[in-house]
Amino acid sequence: MSNEKKFIVSHAPFWHNGSGIPQRYYQIMLAAIPAVIAALAYFGIPALGVISLGVASAVIWELALDRISKRPTTVGDGHAAMTGLLMALVLPATTPWWIVIVATFFAIIISKQIFGGIGSNPFNPVALSYAILMLAWKDYFNIDNMLVNYDFSFAAAYPLAAAKHFGPAAVQSHTLLGLFIGQQSGALGATCGLALTIGGIYLILRGIIRWEISISFIAGILVTALIFQVSDPARFAGPGFHLLTGLTLIGAFFLATEDSSSPVNFLPMLIYGALAGTMTVVIRNIGAYPDGVIFALLLANLVNPLLDKIRPKALGKVVSNG
Repeated sequence: MSNEKKFIVSHAPFWHNGSGIPQRYYQIMLAAIPAVIAALAYFGIPALGVISLGVASAVIWELALDRISKRPTTVGDGHAAMTGLLMALVLPATTPWWIVIVATFFAIIISKQIFGGIGSNPFNPVALSYAILMLAWKDYFNIDNMLVNYDFSFAAAYPLAAAKHFGPAAVQSHTLLGLFIGQQSGALGATCGLALTIGGIYLILRGIIRWEISISFIAGILVTALIFQVSDPARFAGPGFHLLTGLTLIGAFFLATEDSSSPVNFLPMLIYGALAGTMTVVIRNIGAYPDGVIFALLLANLVNPLLDKIRPKALGKVVSNG
């Protein structure tokens, strides 16, 4: 009788740690609470209206599609609510109600469900929806125009637009500390870097997102901005300015790390994040738009399938039977 031992091995995962899809998305929404609080503190009731309508309309769009297609209800997994929340946080406080509803329609129906739902979308739903709307109704995404009559205690032009059109001298009144704590005009959830950093660190420590994408994205921003600044200090703002303005930090922690549209392996994640960060500054400095985060992320999403082909070398070695 043979003394060989027979091992039966099933496919992964071998052990379930108790976490699930709903827990992941609820944790992301929990991490966004500091940004929501900052938005309410800076923008007041209009911010509450945009955020509430964003979350509610996203859930309604997904529920309606589930009913129409006669599929099990999926709104309980939290993904629609999270998408609606993040969609609201990248919009100005004075966004019209119909723009918010159209934005969540594109994010839920066009950017996610049309590709097959969670895990199937090749592009970040929030980024793709934002890009479509920005190209269709660009005036509603001009931060200066949208907030021109808003009563700020720190009234000033949108820093990225001012720096792009008039150079760093136009934003000398902005300190890095002031930008970090939210003393700037901008999208609801993108003005307070402190709040976004708190949420991002929480997600990393809880293992909800991988640090590689966020850190390489930030590194790409800093290095590219430094190169531009060294080449022409009178024309281009410095790394700290680019890090703390626009959609940089919400992009680094909440958008670039979206599961379906980002890589899963170590080296691809570093390349993906660095590429998105580099393209962000390139678009800001020599492109047509003041903020390049959205288009940079979509470009990174586009090359994600190629990056995912870079895989670690398999462990072990081939043994000859001879």
